[in-house]
Amino acid sequence: MSKTVTIIDTFGFFFRSFYALPQHLKNSQGFPTGLLTGFTNFISTLQKQHDSDYIVFAIDTKGDSFRKEIDPNYKANRQPPPQELSMQLPIAIEWIDKMGYKTLGFDGYEADDVIATVVRFAKEKSYNVRVVSHDKDLFQLIDDGRVVLVDAIKKQVMDEDECFKKYGISPKQFIDYQSILGDSADNIPGVKGIGKVGAEKLLIEYETLDNIYANIENIKPLGIQKKLLEFKEQAYMSKKLVTLSCSVFESFDFEEFKMDIENPFLNIYDELVKYEQNGILRALNAKNLVHVEAVKKVEAEAQTNKKVNFRAVLIDDAKELKRVLSELRDDTIVAFDTETTGLDYENDSLVGFSFCFNEDEAYYVPIAHFYLGVGEQISQEDAKIAIKKIFNSRVVGHNIKFDLHFVIRFLGEGELDIFADSMILAWLINPESALSLDKLSEKLLEHKMITFKESVKKGETFASVALEEACNYAAEDAYITLRLYYLFLEMLKDQGAEHLIEEAKEVEFPFIKTLLKMEMHGIELNSLFLEQFLAEAKDSLSELTKKIYELASLEFNINSTQQLGNVLFEQLGLPTSKKTKTGYSTDEKVLNSLLGEHEIIPYLLEYREVYKLYSTYIEPLLKLSQQDKESRIHTSFVQTGTTTGRLSSKNPNLQNIPTRTALGTKIREAFVAPEGKKLIGIDYSQIELRLLAHFTQDRVLVEAFMQDKDIHMQTAIALFGEEDAPLKRNVAKTVNFGLLYGMGQKKLSETLKITTAEAKEIIERYFSSFPSVKSYFRSIVDFSKEAGYVETLLKRRRYFDYESASPMFRAAYEREAVNSIFQGSASDIIKLSMNKIHKLIEDEKLNAKMLLQIHDELIFEVDTSEAEILGEKFKNIMQNIMPLNIPLKASMKIGDKWSELK
Repeated sequence: MSKTVTIIDTFGFFFRSFYALPQHLKNSQGFPTGLLTGFTNFISTLQKQHDSDYIVFAIDTKGDSFRKEIDPNYKANRQPPPQELSMQLPIAIEWIDKMGYKTLGFDGYEADDVIATVVRFAKEKSYNVRVVSHDKDLFQLIDDGRVVLVDAIKKQVMDEDECFKKYGISPKQFIDYQSILGDSADNIPGVKGIGKVGAEKLLIEYETLDNIYANIENIKPLGIQKKLLEFKEQAYMSKKLVTLSCSVFESFDFEEFKMDIENPFLNIYDELVKYEQNGILRALNAKNLVHVEAVKKVEAEAQTNKKVNFRAVLIDDAKELKRVLSELRDDTIVAFDTETTGLDYENDSLVGFSFCFNEDEAYYVPIAHFYLGVGEQISQEDAKIAIKKIFNSRVVGHNIKFDLHFVIRFLGEGELDIFADSMILAWLINPESALSLDKLSEKLLEHKMITFKESVKKGETFASVALEEACNYAAEDAYITLRLYYLFLEMLKDQGAEHLIEEAKEVEFPFIKTLLKMEMHGIELNSLFLEQFLAEAKDSLSELTKKIYELASLEFNINSTQQLGNVLFEQLGLPTSKKTKTGYSTDEKVLNSLLGEHEIIPYLLEYREVYKLYSTYIEPLLKLSQQDKESRIHTSFVQTGTTTGRLSSKNPNLQNIPTRTALGTKIREAFVAPEGKKLIGIDYSQIELRLLAHFTQDRVLVEAFMQDKDIHMQTAIALFGEEDAPLKRNVAKTVNFGLLYGMGQKKLSETLKITTAEAKEIIERYFSSFPSVKSYFRSIVDFSKEAGYVETLLKRRRYFDYESASPMFRAAYEREAVNSIFQGSASDIIKLSMNKIHKLIEDEKLNAKMLLQIHDELIFEVDTSEAEILGEKFKNIMQNIMPLNIPLKASMKIGDKWSELK
């Protein structure tokens, strides 16, 4: 399912909220609270609906935008806001940050430009976007269901249909519409004398402003023609003013704006009391979540110690550095952080490092700042000695894997011990919370950290930052890391989850080093093969495009769902369900349903597959392989990227390469073993179903696995009888896995292409055939509701807020509670295996590298002569990593390419 981004037109929403609610709303001290009440109601609604993955609060910054250079009169007539509104605005903005959300604004641009730029990046990732605003300037962003405007006050969604109803034009014509009409509120001149009706008529007939002027001699009546000619310059200047910039910034990390599902109001509890937000307070006091209460308890106990008050100390003298480090002992807890020239450890370098081991001082050691007039710095040799000394103590970092990459390359040594990672602890406390250091600091310590953007000028690196300023920024990172580390230990104890401190020490922290080594190794790519594949893909896309145009009898943008919908359902007249407000759906499900209706459909499906592989995998992978001298690509594994504990990977993502198509398999041909080496793939067999048998002790399941029978065939026999079982094995397989992932009768009917009544009957038959499975699933749900969480094999927890969830989300929580146990426990098992194999490779100095983890499969690179022996060793570890009631089983394949391992 595509992710959703919610972007708030922040000041626009505040103004709208202020005027929508009674302006006499005040607290008992007479302070106006209408805007604040509207804002808290809105956030509460967002939390309850919980249908957004990311949320961005776009704001205007102080100073003029670039539009003032186009026209000095732009927005010159704007009246100052009412005093009651001005009094509440700074409080509301502060609340955004305190609640754990992030604002986004850039000097020289307006919030609308920021919104347009985020929309561009979201569309590149095929995310859905909801822009919360009633500002007509944003209508130009509406796009065929992918981007809609939401009026949060009227609870109204503005899409293409609504745009037509209101203005008589499409969103793509809105810039030209405003260029003609102008806007007196913003001092946009437009074409004087032409109003809404006139602008609408012109655009209906001529479609664009350029086309209007290209046909100016044909325009009637002559009075309209005359006005257009007289104010042509103003029309085109207006177009520049109303056109939103979608290139405010060069890149955008959506993960920084992750929607935090924990209750944001806990962070502003005292202020909610002060401003008498009684509705929200009642809702808060009604909750009784284990982890929320634990957080509140810890915060209450730590209230007197919350103030962040430390001294940032710059160490630019080797003797002073040695003196400070002499205070460290083997058992001293030291928070450590690095500053670098960038995020790519292969090509960027260390600039300095910070450390902290008490609550009074934190230190920054500069080693490679470079700018005119830079002061004294520590030499590389002294810095190396210092880092080794620090790592002889108990080092704690926040996402320390990143720091280790740079430090190990700097030292030229391959092994450093770590003690803890505060980001991992935060994830264990609640795997769905925001994990960035700045968000955790604001949320738990009520301290807003210095941002990277405040310290580093655009286009420069940290090496250009003045030493004193760099010290303040870097020392704060180490200090906050240390504070949070101790706080997290207390939070885990107060949650009744003290066992997870031990789990972190035994499993999660060692896993950091396992992943670190895998990332360093990387995997080799055959660049020549990829170049040929890229050329083939381009040729294929070109041929498919020609064929599609030929069958459609016109040329259009195949990647535009709107244009494709019009071609299929209006030009070609193919059958469709009623057109929705957002236009025709042309997703894969719809196209598959049209197979046989028209010759164009198979070509469209093939085009989409080739285009996705070309743009998402072939081209990016080739570029990455060409940047590395050994043609190896180094993905980054994210240990805390999922709620279940499953690894994710990024830059590039190697876990989502399609597996069921010939083209997906062909991409895997590009991943190869170097000369004299082999790749080994070891894959757990049906690990989640084995866990199902382990947990439920269901007689049929246990017997099937103990006797090494085909589990899907056994399920088919139980469901359909001996005679029909061979033909129904795939149905049984779908049911086996589907029920673990919370598949209901509707989804099962769609997957198997049967009626919902038939799907319902199959599910009922399954649970009657396996009664212990049904009762176990029920026990999971009951426990999750009573305790507020579920636990995996290693007792990692996932929490569920049933109390404040809507009925739809309560049903989702029930499904996720079951899924979390099986996916989470499978993650536990493969994590344990990876740690043990990594230790074996290191301890015995084996000629082997663990390269990738792809769900339940591990991929290794080994010497050809030892492939069979080492493969069996690793497989044996995986099969015997944890004693279960039924045996774990893994299969092994050896080959020269990744494609040969399946």
